Amino acid sequence: MKDLRRYLALKYIQYLVLSSSNAVSTLLGLLGSVYTMILLQSAKVSSKSTAVLISSLAQADILVFLSLVSDVVWGSSGAGVSPAASALARILLMANAHVSCVLLSCVAFEAYLITFLPSESRPLRTVRNARLISRVIWTLVAAECALFLMDDHLRASGASAPSRGTLGLLFQLSSAAAALLRSLSYILGVLLRIINVYIYYKIFFSMSPR
Repeated sequence: MKDLRRYLALKYIQYLVLSSSNAVSTLLGLLGSVYTMILLQSAKVSSKSTAVLISSLAQADILVFLSLVSDVVWGSSGAGVSPAASALARILLMANAHVSCVLLSCVAFEAYLITFLPSESRPLRTVRNARLISRVIWTLVAAECALFLMDDHLRASGASAPSRGTLGLLFQLSSAAAALLRSLSYILGVLLRIINVYIYYKIFFSMSPR
C-alpha cells in the first residue's frame, strides 16, 4: 500500500539519512508509527512477512514514547533528572534507533529478494520467519542495552566497584564488551546505510525502462 511505502520512506530518512534525530523527525515518526499500527489492523492489509517487519518497526517507537514520558515525569518533579534516569532515556532512544535500522535493512533485503529472486526466496519469506527475525533483533538489542546500563552503573560507582576476584573480572569484561560495542555501532551504522543504498539502487535500475 502507498501509505506503508510512505511510512518506510519516512523511517529511512529518519534513521538512515539524517545524521541525528530532531524534534520534527521524531514527532513525524511517532505519528507515522501510530497510524501504521492502526492501518496494519485493517483487513485490507494482508498478513505477509513484510507487514510483520513493518509492524515491529512501528512498535519500536514505543521506546521513544517511553523516553519522552520519562523526561517529562522527571522534569516536572522539580528534583532534576538523575543520572540513572538520563541514562535510561538515552538507552531507550538508542534501542529504538538500533532496532529500527536493522528492521529497515531487513525490509530492504526482502524487497531485493522479491525483485530478483521471487520464486527461489518464497520459502524464506514467511510470516513465521519474519516474526522470528523480529524476536531475535529485539533480544539482541535488549542484551546490548542491558550491557550498556551495567557499564554505566559501574562507571557511576567508580572506586566502589571491586577490582579483584571474580566480580572484578566480570566488571572488566563487561566494560570491555561495552566499549567494543560502542566502537562497532558507528561502523555497523555506516555499513547498513551503504547496503540499503546499494539494494535500492539495484531495485530502482532493474525496474527502470531500458
